[in-house]
Amino acid sequence: MSHPTHPYAHDLRRLRKLATTMDNAYRLPVIGTRIGWDAILGLVPGIGDALAIAPSLYIMKEARRMGVSTGTLARMGANMGIDLAIGAIPLVGDIFDIGWRSKSRNVDLLEQHLVQQGAQPVSQT
Repeated sequence: MSHPTHPYAHDLRRLRKLATTMDNAYRLPVIGTRIGWDAILGLVPGIGDALAIAPSLYIMKEARRMGVSTGTLARMGANMGIDLAIGAIPLVGDIFDIGWRSKSRNVDLLEQHLVQQGAQPVSQT
């Protein structure tokens, strides 16, 4: 059964692309783990984690604009807060950033909300 395209499908694809860039844009040779600009920026002492939080704030702003519930926004905020708090710990935070992928988690939450509103899931490609 075909679902109509949701009016926010284009926005969701754009946010998914941003999350992918930040969370898993590059494959590390030999070990094959994917990392993104979030983990790379986290290596810069002092300002790296602060710079990496800007895309998270943007994703949350867009989710609010798209009508995401307060509860979902709170979960998104918790993902962002965990990323910021643990990401600020030298070395441990850098390793954590590789696995946590808060931006992708938050776009997943946004997509779940849109699907519940009757939208067709958006391809992650």
